[in-house]
Amino acid sequence: MDSKFNITVRNCDLYYSEFQALKDVNMDIDEHEVTAFIGPSGCGKSTFIKTLNRMNDLIEDCRITGEIIIGEQDIYEKGTDVTMLRKNVGMVFQKPNPFPMTIYDNIAFAPRTFGIKKKAELDEVVERSLRQAGLWDEVRDRLRKNAMGLSGGQQQRLCIARALAAEPKILLMDEPTSALDPISTGKIEELMIELKKEYTIIIVTHNMQQATRISDKTAFFLLGEVIEYATTQELFSNPKDKRTESYITGRFG
Repeated sequence: MDSKFNITVRNCDLYYSEFQALKDVNMDIDEHEVTAFIGPSGCGKSTFIKTLNRMNDLIEDCRITGEIIIGEQDIYEKGTDVTMLRKNVGMVFQKPNPFPMTIYDNIAFAPRTFGIKKKAELDEVVERSLRQAGLWDEVRDRLRKNAMGLSGGQQQRLCIARALAAEPKILLMDEPTSALDPISTGKIEELMIELKKEYTIIIVTHNMQQATRISDKTAFFLLGEVIEYATTQELFSNPKDKRTESYITGRFG
């Protein structure tokens, strides 16, 4: 994969069997920005984010047409190394899903998979990833304890650290704070603003205030289509489409 990690999406359609879940999505996503996807439930946001690291491959009868280019590569071309793609495009889900093992082993999992075996190197990756996720000071003395003993907010930051340990270029976050309290949410929002210096971040959120607080650009999805895509400030202060305006002012959704 090229060192430039811009994302270019052209004429992307996605079908689950006969049902069309995404309709002609076109989008350019720049590096080192936070891009938010908003829209009512079931409008295609999570479906679309999962096309970016081919998570939809795991769903039977899922068919995708069009182009999704990351760097220089169309990620749906035959012969794409999907393991490498998912290393470069990490994912954090809605509910924290730590592995039932120690905090240390959660973080060391990806580096071990990709061939790092020396303890000193693993120690370094574990510390760096936990520091990046703002969790190191809270867990440095409990690395050998089970990750399931952490609070929900800590578990979610652990999942972010685990994704970062694979050294991705892009981080996908599917409603990463919807299960968390306001203080944990605030910590993760601060973290995203910090992380975009090094990573490209794409977040699905139901929380429009969150989109305005942390994102550079926002896309509004409705019934599988991108209705509007603009800088966050522009989309929220001066929407071009009536449907966007109705959604952000709370008339529907």
